[in-house]
Amino acid sequence: MFKGLEHTAIASPDPRNLAEWYVNHLGFHINFEYAGNYFVKAPNGSLLEIIPGEGPPPSATLKTPGIRHLAIAVDDFDAALAEIQSKNVKFLGEPYENQGNRLVFFEDGDGNFLHLIHRRKPLP
Repeated sequence: MFKGLEHTAIASPDPRNLAEWYVNHLGFHINFEYAGNYFVKAPNGSLLEIIPGEGPPPSATLKTPGIRHLAIAVDDFDAALAEIQSKNVKFLGEPYENQGNRLVFFEDGDGNFLHLIHRRKPLP
């Protein structure tokens, strides 16, 4: 009956600008838009909905309760890292390895937390 996540929504003070950030930085494309809402689709088919935000954003850390990051899967960690480094994103630390997986945390155009991840072997 329940199939899984269809999309994740991010509220933004400028939804179009953030949608274009995902297009220009991570290879997504704007799949659908209506009334100031944008669905951006990743090359693997996953979707984000970017909606108009209201009020100031809360301050958050990587451990503040709630949704804390979106993990962006990559085939070639070094090439993906070089690509986003060339686009002047804000990194939250240096790349590192954890249980054979390579990752690095960074921010999107609105300061939401993302991380690149290359898994040595897929999760079960």
